[in-house]
Amino acid sequence: MKKRKSNNKRLIQTSKGSYYLGDAIKLLSDEMKDKLTGKVQLLLTSPPFPLNNKKSYGNLNGEAYKKWFSGLAELFSELIADDGSIVIEIGNSWVKDRPVQSLLYLESLLRFVNNPIAKLRLCQEFICYNPSRLPSPAQWVTVNRIRTVDSFTHIWWMSKSDYPKANNKKVLRPYSESMKTLLRRQSFNAGKRPSEHRIGKEGFLKKHRGSIMHNVIELEQIDDDREVRLPHNMLSIANTKSNDYFMKACRSKNIIPHPARMPESLASFFIHFLTDKDDLVLDPFAGSNTTGYCAEKLGRRWLAFEQKKGYVAQALIRFDDPSLSCVIKRKK
Repeated sequence: MKKRKSNNKRLIQTSKGSYYLGDAIKLLSDEMKDKLTGKVQLLLTSPPFPLNNKKSYGNLNGEAYKKWFSGLAELFSELIADDGSIVIEIGNSWVKDRPVQSLLYLESLLRFVNNPIAKLRLCQEFICYNPSRLPSPAQWVTVNRIRTVDSFTHIWWMSKSDYPKANNKKVLRPYSESMKTLLRRQSFNAGKRPSEHRIGKEGFLKKHRGSIMHNVIELEQIDDDREVRLPHNMLSIANTKSNDYFMKACRSKNIIPHPARMPESLASFFIHFLTDKDDLVLDPFAGSNTTGYCAEKLGRRWLAFEQKKGYVAQALIRFDDPSLSCVIKRKK
């Protein structure tokens, strides 16, 4: 029997993971499916957004987007472990030529989660807020000035189980100065709150190395004088950080960075929260490979796929970062 020729092309390989050039959905549905079914602990990705204007990284819109997006649920559900997670970041969309926000992202989510074959459930929604984001949609924000800046994206955490692997002790944020004072004083105003919650006398007096993370993730502090209270284990605070290794290298090589990169801090947060060392992390729409880079740094195994050859150079740049201690094998 003639052996079928593989369609994938592995361009980066480390002891922890691989970056492939090719159509992830075709590869994961065909020649790589048997090997990966039930093995992925975290499928973390930011798929093409449903935008009105065609972007270089590719995107659909309307009914075509909803059909495509909901169809991913079946494959993703098969790939993840029984206690695995799917985390998808997606931005808002607006009705073309109107100052009206589209319901497309919500309709897409409902179709995805309600796919009867996938049998998923929405564990929690997160908001990723970026105060440095440029004013958009520009026509209605900066020209007509009848809308405010659209400054956040949604992150949906889904699973096949009500109890996927997760541990919020691994993503604690530093205590505020007032909480540190309270812990030193060992007293506070216990009793009934206006919300009708009753706080016991020792409810906040035990030290836990930090406070529990909220589901609103701020990528950058609003002003320089305000205390930063992001999780202490994040690799990078802001997506707009212009002096990290990746951005400097892109400038030196005259490479325009991927316009919709997942922030390193966001990827790191979910990798910490939902996986342990040596668990497998998968990104089917990797772009410049933020997910693989963060997984490598955090000691997780990883697989990343990208269909557009133009982003390969950026993925290669990430693994030139001297902060990585891995040995890189590159395929030409």
